[in-house]
Amino acid sequence: MSSSFIRSVVVAALATSAFAGITAPALAQEAQASADATEAGEIIVTARRRDETLSTTPVAITAVNTAMLEAKAAVNIGDLQGAAPGLLITQQNSGAQAANISIRGLTYADIEKSQTPTVGVLVDGVVIGTNTGQLQDAFDVAQLEVLRGPQGTLFGANTIGGVINIQRSKPTMEPGFKGEVSYGRWNTWSAKGILNYGDGSTWGVKAWYFHNQTDGFYNNVIRNRAAGWSKADNYGASLLFMPAGSDFDLQLTVANVVQSFEPVVANITRTGEVFCGFIPTNECNRNNTTDVYTVFNADAESTYRAPEATLTMNYQAGEVKLTSITGWRKSKEAQTQDFDGSSADLYYVDRRQNYEQWSQELRAAGQLFTGLDYVVGGFFFKSNYDLTQWSRVFGFSPNTPPTLFDRNAQRVEGKTESYAVFGDFNWAVADKWRVSFGGRWSHDNKQLWNGFAPNVLVAPGNNTRSQFAAVGSGNANFNRFTPKIGVDYRPNSDVMLYASWSRGYRSGGFSPRAATAATASTPFQPETVDAFEVGAKLAAFDRRLELNLAGFVSDYKDMQQNLTVPGGPTGNQTITGNVAGGALIKGLEGDFSLRAAEGLRITGSASIMDSNFRNFVTCGVYGGTGTLAANSCGAGLVPTDFSGNRLIYAPSFTSSLNIEHTLPTSFGKVVTNVGWRHISPYDQQLSVQSTTDIRNSSGAVTQVRVNGNDTRVRTVTQNLVDASMTFNFKLSTADAYVRVFGRNLADVRTTTHAFTVAGLWSFAMALEPRTFGGTLGVKF
Repeated sequence: MSSSFIRSVVVAALATSAFAGITAPALAQEAQASADATEAGEIIVTARRRDETLSTTPVAITAVNTAMLEAKAAVNIGDLQGAAPGLLITQQNSGAQAANISIRGLTYADIEKSQTPTVGVLVDGVVIGTNTGQLQDAFDVAQLEVLRGPQGTLFGANTIGGVINIQRSKPTMEPGFKGEVSYGRWNTWSAKGILNYGDGSTWGVKAWYFHNQTDGFYNNVIRNRAAGWSKADNYGASLLFMPAGSDFDLQLTVANVVQSFEPVVANITRTGEVFCGFIPTNECNRNNTTDVYTVFNADAESTYRAPEATLTMNYQAGEVKLTSITGWRKSKEAQTQDFDGSSADLYYVDRRQNYEQWSQELRAAGQLFTGLDYVVGGFFFKSNYDLTQWSRVFGFSPNTPPTLFDRNAQRVEGKTESYAVFGDFNWAVADKWRVSFGGRWSHDNKQLWNGFAPNVLVAPGNNTRSQFAAVGSGNANFNRFTPKIGVDYRPNSDVMLYASWSRGYRSGGFSPRAATAATASTPFQPETVDAFEVGAKLAAFDRRLELNLAGFVSDYKDMQQNLTVPGGPTGNQTITGNVAGGALIKGLEGDFSLRAAEGLRITGSASIMDSNFRNFVTCGVYGGTGTLAANSCGAGLVPTDFSGNRLIYAPSFTSSLNIEHTLPTSFGKVVTNVGWRHISPYDQQLSVQSTTDIRNSSGAVTQVRVNGNDTRVRTVTQNLVDASMTFNFKLSTADAYVRVFGRNLADVRTTTHAFTVAGLWSFAMALEPRTFGGTLGVKF
């Protein structure tokens, strides 16, 4: 195949996608650069759309490789919580593969698809547009990179907190196989397999399959069985094509996730909340530690299918490298859930959702001249979704037959269309000095329609928009420019000092839970974060010790928050609005890697963070008995001050320490890994512990002060200890291994997500208790 023919194919393919704009450098590693870095003991990272060593990247970044994931017997990326400074990843089982991810105190703890996450998760260069699907399997991962702080220039509107960049392993182009089976506590077992084949140089294919299932670690005392079961299958194939003698490569990946699980919540309702008067006495006033592992739920089930496809093409056109990444993802969810968590039938829902996204990125990378390299590009993204929810409240359903759900079903339909152009530059302006600068201009169009069916029988699984009476709809455009500038100084090969300022942007939109025409058609506006960062990357003792330090200040403006206001069929409604005030988040971070001796590697990290709201005053429903003074909020509402509350998912201190030891023996290597992660208490919801009325001289209430978040949504201090020992040996001509592992060996008991519902009831989800098991694997 001639190089001229390849050139024609590539140019035609890139031209076909030209509507997305010009775009950025290849994610594929350059072979020589990778080889040189590997020999020097360096780690190559690609999250800045360039191949560069970790020690010369002027951003706060943590790289996690396959060996670290395997040593922890990690099931999904949530097992990395606390492993990188200021990183939290917890599961939100109100949605399939849904994650609450927080970096440096910035998070989005909800499952609605009308809003984008604050932390972007990318798989093979394709961004996942919603929280659902972000809790990726920790399987077949070549490398995982965590970038801390806004990454709006290169990654767009949903990265004000940072980016988790996941790269699957590429086809090896050689015949080979790796497989393993694991078994552990809670009757948990998994089977994994990766098969590679190819001609060694021009083409290769890879196929994989991963199955995981468990009985669950909750105890349902009403049904006298384990609860929280799940099972999942992840499978797919990838083709890598690199024609001999050409400067072109292509990789096509298709995959699918099929998952079903029992969504379990634990009841933590207390005296004073409405539901406490309708449930058995022993189910009220439970704690949020050991009690949350005992549940009283009715049967519920979630099913989820998420096919995807990614096409990546790279072409070296002289001094310019062109890259095209086309991504498609689709998901279908059906979930029933007993949200009150009690033995009484008080609040039960059925949610059906469909989601689809397309994205196209084009990039160009190279050098304008010696000392100035660039990444420029364009991006296009489109998604649509629909949600239909039926609710059964207090066991009451007026439909016939009674197996159908309440007539007050709600339907929501949403669309997003975005495009952006961006540029990122590194300029060596003087000896040992480099300036980095760039920016991204983004345009987002958001549309939302919602309605209720109060007097129409709408059965689950058989519904259309025509069956719902429209509440309202909205259509709005949002534009924003997000710049970044930084400088770094490298006096020698072992020291780099840097400073930067960047702006992150999260798009506006419409409230899916709005229940009146006015609130449904009124958009909430974008929020922004200005982040200032200084850092140092140091090495010593022939790079046996590497130390990275960073200090940051994040100025959070126009925060998007869920607010409760009057209106709608139930009298109150939850909408998303912007808070005039903001938040200030300050922190110090550090991580290190030490090769202390032959076969002994020690790594660690720490993060100290201080965060507080500023002038967080919004209009809230007044629940007191006093007379309201005239104010700008309107009838029944009063200015409510949340400034004294803690930011959610923002622990003041996290740290980790990991020791890995490799011991050669007569039969093979024995690798021992022991890790400790410390996470100080943090809150999981912006809520109300108690309030104080602020009155004027006439005794009328002018403001309500909220005295902090409800203590039930706060975790305990977590000291998570994980350990594994892997015995590597030869099995005929194959490499084999046996691994024993344990997670959360200190058996810390706390919540991963807790929520209070406007004086009605409260519920929580629990951290996996102590677990252990074994793995048998083979590869050749």
